[in-house]
Amino acid sequence: MAKVAPKAGSKKTTWTLVIAGTAVLLLAAGVMLQVARPTSAYPEDGSAARGQGGKPAAADSEGRKTRWVARVGKQYISEEELARECMARLGKEVLEDLIHRKIIQQACDAEGVEVSEGEVNQEVERMAKKFGFAADQYLQMIETERNISAMQYRRNIIWPMLALKKLAGEKVEVTEKDIKEAFERNYGPRVEARAIVLDNPRRAREVWDKIQKNPENFERLAREHSIDPNSRAMDGKIPPIPQHSGSPELEAAAFKLKKGEISAVIQVGYNQHVILKCEGRTTPTVTDLEDVRGILIGEIREQKIQESVAKTFQRLKEQTRVDNYVTNESSGGSKAGARGAAANGAGMNGPIRQTGARRNTAADEADEADLPPSKSPNARPAGRPSTGKATR
Repeated sequence: MAKVAPKAGSKKTTWTLVIAGTAVLLLAAGVMLQVARPTSAYPEDGSAARGQGGKPAAADSEGRKTRWVARVGKQYISEEELARECMARLGKEVLEDLIHRKIIQQACDAEGVEVSEGEVNQEVERMAKKFGFAADQYLQMIETERNISAMQYRRNIIWPMLALKKLAGEKVEVTEKDIKEAFERNYGPRVEARAIVLDNPRRAREVWDKIQKNPENFERLAREHSIDPNSRAMDGKIPPIPQHSGSPELEAAAFKLKKGEISAVIQVGYNQHVILKCEGRTTPTVTDLEDVRGILIGEIREQKIQESVAKTFQRLKEQTRVDNYVTNESSGGSKAGARGAAANGAGMNGPIRQTGARRNTAADEADEADLPPSKSPNARPAGRPSTGKATR
């Protein structure tokens, strides 16, 4: 994962996307960690709510029983009308959560995996302790800042994380190479730089030519031409660039520069072109790997587990046949049953079209269960704060 400087804040988010190539896999873990689920700890419920409150059930014109959920003047709103409205607004998203729930549940049933309520409680306590809270305080912060109840957090975030960890297997290998690279990434020197980010190679070449004629105009050209709004507002200033952060091309070019030098046009990703101006390097404050070996091993192990979890969930989605009659799409499993599924679904929303197993997107939170309550799920930092001082 890419590492950013202290005080990077939300303004560094856009730039992080440029240099965080390896974050895609972990982002896939994000949706996995948000699915709803039933378990032995939390069996399916909802039946208790039926029949409570509201006007007693009545019969409609066709003799079907109807339960009223509200009265407006002399008119009643039926449970069926409410359900139709909820379906229209949230049906697609809620159904996808239910589908994910079934995928994980079926895999757990097939492999004899169970997650007890005690295990969920222990994980909540571990997370609370990690961020310096008592469990009840942590859950209150979660509810206040993320607008989800303690039960939703336990059931929709903690449980799937634990279940998929068991399905994936938590044994991972941490090599000396992993530790060395993590130390260089987290504690090694970083290149302080300004950048102009462009989405067109021709425009990038034009801007680069202007810089060559007047290098002192780099900051002004960054304000005028960079497509990254956050760094553009700061005359192209970006977080210090660490090693092994996910963009080999950018890192290689950055670490070759000396103070004051300007790079060639660097292609980063499919359609991102970057011009760097080096402003020096940070001085590491931690120089002995052994001082932080234990911390690094823990972080590497957790990262590898999350990668394994993401792959496991993706594999389960690819293996499990899903016919969604709301979106008229099929995914995963064998294509052999497509005709029968399409026939079943055609009466509801038309023919079902076959799609591949969908991969989770960057809009989904990565590793949400491992975020402190004060962090927005959509603003997870790409790495630890800078551990060095800038040298000029």
